[in-house]
Amino acid sequence: RHSQQAETERLSRWEKWRRTTRKSLKKALSEVKGLSSYLVLWRRDIHSIEGKFGTGIQSYFSFLRFLVLLNFIIFILMFSFVTLPTIISKYGLFNSTIAYISPKNTDICTIYKPSGNKGLVYFYTYLKDLLSGTGFLEVTSLFYGYYSIDAVWISIMRYNLPLAYLLATFAYLALSFLWIIKRSVEGFKHNLVHDADPFQSYCNKVFAGWDFCITDPSAARLKHRSLQHELQTDLQEEKLKQKIAERRMGEKLRIYSLRIFINIIVIAILSGCFYSIYRVTVFSQENSNVSIRNDTRTDLVNLLVQYLPSMVITLANFIGPLIFEFLIKFEEYTPAFEIKLTLLRCVFVRLASIGVLLFSLWSQISGCGSDKCKPCGYNYKLYPCWESDVGQEMYKLMIFDFIVILAVALFADFPRKLLVTHCSCKLVQWFGHKEFAISDNVLEIIYGQTICFIGTFFSPLLPAIATIKYFIIFYVKKIVLIHTRKPAAKPIRASSSNFFFLVVLLIGLLLAFVPLAFSIARIPSSKACGPFMNFNTSWEVIPDTILGFPTGLQQFLFGISSEAFAVPFFVILCIIMFYVIALARAHKRVVEQLREQLV
Repeated sequence: RHSQQAETERLSRWEKWRRTTRKSLKKALSEVKGLSSYLVLWRRDIHSIEGKFGTGIQSYFSFLRFLVLLNFIIFILMFSFVTLPTIISKYGLFNSTIAYISPKNTDICTIYKPSGNKGLVYFYTYLKDLLSGTGFLEVTSLFYGYYSIDAVWISIMRYNLPLAYLLATFAYLALSFLWIIKRSVEGFKHNLVHDADPFQSYCNKVFAGWDFCITDPSAARLKHRSLQHELQTDLQEEKLKQKIAERRMGEKLRIYSLRIFINIIVIAILSGCFYSIYRVTVFSQENSNVSIRNDTRTDLVNLLVQYLPSMVITLANFIGPLIFEFLIKFEEYTPAFEIKLTLLRCVFVRLASIGVLLFSLWSQISGCGSDKCKPCGYNYKLYPCWESDVGQEMYKLMIFDFIVILAVALFADFPRKLLVTHCSCKLVQWFGHKEFAISDNVLEIIYGQTICFIGTFFSPLLPAIATIKYFIIFYVKKIVLIHTRKPAAKPIRASSSNFFFLVVLLIGLLLAFVPLAFSIARIPSSKACGPFMNFNTSWEVIPDTILGFPTGLQQFLFGISSEAFAVPFFVILCIIMFYVIALARAHKRVVEQLREQLV
């Protein structure tokens, strides 16, 4: 310190000022960072859950918080660039005017009469519309059909709404992809550190696991429980690995034969679920619009018919995981791998069921007879504004999923808790408190998020509904966990589960890319509603906009999108990728050598 002070004395005034300013700025940033941690959503709640139930369950609630933030950002994006300019222009704010799209051809394709409620309407009709997305909701900014606008003029500036709509869609998909990848990489690093050496993991927990900043006794107890759960998980996994290593050949053959047989059963269950969803969706689309005016019974039947796909998907999502959880007990895997395999199987039920639903809808929209589709390129009689119809299906799936989560908490979890607490019957006590199954709960919210990823193009305000939904679900799940459930008998480590949750969410996002790309690039856009009325497909707005650019810029952009550029670019990317893989392998070998030296 004396030598530093002597050195400082020899510095010029400018250098002294710079050094002092740098130190002050660094200190201020550190304090701001410390204060900002108190602004993190549900910080205290999640720490409390971690202490009482372990890091595995805490990782579920942290993941739920991430989805709330992600949906809120997507909502801000879609609202700012799509909904807000439309509202501003419709009310004439900021000296703005609106240019509605006038269809190029006034033929049968342009006829669209949304079923908006007019005159005196019964309360149950409003309730039906709220649940199904029809009636008064169909003509609001919630759905695609509302945005039949070519441009918004704010003073002398022209805002191209069709282009903004498509670019906002690409932006929210890219943002979601990059954010999930960023968080996955962080989780992957933790996984590498943990999986490298079990002994190192124990040392980290025993010698470096305690947080010496803790001064509050209750916080100390929470941290103690958290470490206890982590050590318990490690010991269980080591015990199972030892048991697997000691298996004989006969025992291995028995287990592998049993696993093959169980996987055949799983494939049969998945096939049955998908076929049922396909048949029900076709039936629902063909019969959902059959109703008699002012007949309550028919309206109720019509609502049930509309919700049939959602009901069957929810039933498959409920029964499938129960069967998989029962079957996996006979396969004798480690707790960490058990949750991953169960999650993967449940992923195929939940996410592929959405894919089957969309495939059924596309077959109804574009796979009709040549006479029906010839004038417009799609089934204009059944789907005059097919994008809004798809948006309504996604809306119904999200609403029904939310209703089911609330209903299970209110009418299954709490009555079971009361029965177990106050009834001494042996059968009731045998059932006991239900475990908080992380795989089921994670799949619930990933299923809902995949619906949001797909549905945001067809219903721009769907992320707002998803944000509110997950915000409420956090408190519902917290109450259910604390008051009605018990921690899992097999604790799950947060480091591995966090990474795996994000991988499954990434699968859901990649699944969303397929139907969205197909809808934007292949299926003819509706000629009766939406911002792409005068384009053959939604994608055509991009080349149409480029044609308005200067000639030099046009040639550059078309050159980038040509095969002459794409093929060399792909080859260069492959070379870079192989180089990075080789470098990673070299680093891995060095790390292994250093670890041996360290031992």
